Amino acid sequence: MVRRAFLVLLVLLIAAGAARSQTATRRVTTIDALKQYPGFFHLQNVLLRGEIDDSTQRLLLEGDEQTIRVVLDQGVSAKKGTVDVRGVLIDVGRLEPGDPRTNGFIEDRGTERWPRPGEELFVRVTAVEEVPPSATVASVRALALEPWKFEGQTVTVVGNFRGRNLFGDLPGAPGKSRYDFVLRGVEGAVWVTNLRPRGSGFELDVNRRIDSDRWVEVTGTIVRERGLVTIDAKRLTLAKAPQVAEPPPEPAAPPVPLEPVQVVFNSPTDGETDVPSTAAIRIQFSRGLSEETLAGRLRVSYVGVPGDASLPFVTTYDGANRALVLKMTQPFEAYRTVKVEILEGIKAFDGSPVVPWTSTFSVGG
Repeated sequence: MVRRAFLVLLVLLIAAGAARSQTATRRVTTIDALKQYPGFFHLQNVLLRGEIDDSTQRLLLEGDEQTIRVVLDQGVSAKKGTVDVRGVLIDVGRLEPGDPRTNGFIEDRGTERWPRPGEELFVRVTAVEEVPPSATVASVRALALEPWKFEGQTVTVVGNFRGRNLFGDLPGAPGKSRYDFVLRGVEGAVWVTNLRPRGSGFELDVNRRIDSDRWVEVTGTIVRERGLVTIDAKRLTLAKAPQVAEPPPEPAAPPVPLEPVQVVFNSPTDGETDVPSTAAIRIQFSRGLSEETLAGRLRVSYVGVPGDASLPFVTTYDGANRALVLKMTQPFEAYRTVKVEILEGIKAFDGSPVVPWTSTFSVGG
């Protein structure tokens, strides 16, 4: 009994480790899926197939009558014909204005409002590879990459049983039956619907990760709906894992440049006079802050007072407006000049440094 429990635990650990390793791999998908599920693919490594239209200044990737804008990283060039595009999906509306990951995409936005999540997408491309013309053979990877070539056809493919999307391989579920499950290849994944995963000598549970060590052969008809690719299954048998090399690990995404954060508004303004003695100090930043870095890095003092004459205050941070409010515990003394300082060490939510800053104002009578 103890030995069996140990084996079960070992299988679970192996499956969990496989899941963690695969979440770091590139997601083989389509432009349609990116547009249907931008929140799932945002900042994910993706692999797409299509043709790059370079007839205008803004490059577009076209595939299956769908298009998405692409921005090529330095050193990457577009190629003619069918290509595989590797890159990172950026959902602009899920980033803050000024985020350096949008460089190359939003320079010409002018005064337009910032988009909402899902409204503006682009792929920051790290590699473009030509695809030689050849007969397309059905596989999980091919179904995930070019499902339009197989839609309505009956195919037979082999893949790893992944239960009811237990490892988050796909962004949504078709909801066709209680036994729908994900089939994953060495690259890519599709849904299998309308057939219970059992047969002679086996029965797989769509809710158990322990069954994810099994490989199955599925025959069925290819259906596409709402960005998902499914196999409407007619036959299922156990299969052996294919003897193919695992794809090389994806290179780590280059670090995002840490663009310094600036003060964009403050009240009282620099040099303002006749400020009420009970005035609060408001400071707004170009990007959101990491609130835990504020402690000990803000100072309010009177100009001309020697030594450490910091004035006590209470700080409130409004993340939605990227604004600090400093409320003094005692009113300012009349006719004093007050200096407000942001010291080195405050950081934005992504680790970017906040530029040290100073402003002064004069208190009225």
